[in-house]
Amino acid sequence: MTEALHHDWTPSQIAVLFDLPFNDLLWQAHGTHRQYFPANEVQVSTLLSIKTGACPEDCAYCPQSGHYHTGLSKEKLMELNAIVEKAREAKASGATRFCMGAAWRHLPKKEMPKIAEIVKEVKSLGLETCMTLGMLTEEQAQELHAAGLDYYNHNIDTSPEYYEKIITTRCFQDRIDTLAHVRHAGIKVCCGGIVGLGETRMDRIEFLRALANLPEHPESVPINRLVSVQGTPLEKQLPLDNLEFIRTIAVARIIMPKSVVRLSAGREKMSDEMQALCFFAGANSIFYGEKLLTTKNPECERDVQLFQKLGINQKGYDVAPV
Repeated sequence: MTEALHHDWTPSQIAVLFDLPFNDLLWQAHGTHRQYFPANEVQVSTLLSIKTGACPEDCAYCPQSGHYHTGLSKEKLMELNAIVEKAREAKASGATRFCMGAAWRHLPKKEMPKIAEIVKEVKSLGLETCMTLGMLTEEQAQELHAAGLDYYNHNIDTSPEYYEKIITTRCFQDRIDTLAHVRHAGIKVCCGGIVGLGETRMDRIEFLRALANLPEHPESVPINRLVSVQGTPLEKQLPLDNLEFIRTIAVARIIMPKSVVRLSAGREKMSDEMQALCFFAGANSIFYGEKLLTTKNPECERDVQLFQKLGINQKGYDVAPV
């Protein structure tokens, strides 16, 4: 029997989970996962940067910020035909959701007609659509819903307390406001963050708590492991301990049991064994393809081979594509 969802987690309750012996935590997380999801099924998404570089935000981890010199060139919004072709390729490789990101602080009003057309064309291919375009007004969220957008991604990044050490050009509440607009418009919420930013475990606890205590849990929760990019303030940040990352996945599964938990950035440097433990701990989605916006990601063939070795099925496919 499934348990009732909670939206009133306390820091001490989540800390107790983090402090469990590793095997006990994974056992609990895996049991929770099986209550709500098929045990050996992973949903696959592909992420494309449709407008790259020169973002006015100063997110300390981001190579697309216009505040840093990371070698990225500013690019205009991609043409519709080029985006649709990438979406076709993603579907052919096994993706069931096509996610599109634009390096904007907020969605420019003049770009809305183009964005709406992109959503409609990608959906016509039989793919779920997801976009991350920065902050939205309530009216813009309604327009995206009218265009047929399935998911909107807007990460809270880290804990409310640590947020200002990572980003100063917007505040944590700005993120919450956009999430509320998205939810009110009837679009599904994709919201997670990044671990390994130099935060403490308590920050990771408060990050997950902020997600789990939203009025409704996000349908999709991407957990990114920092990819240190030369030219950003976090270029010399040491990677988060592997086991601590897996613990974070497991705790996310337990406190947001019906959410899809996605392994996002950082997978390129994860071993097969580490990813297998993440899947056991409750991760049941990945980004597929050679890039996540601008950072490297494992090639599709490696993921297919890993799924085959683990006996994992891709959601929406009877057999993994080759």
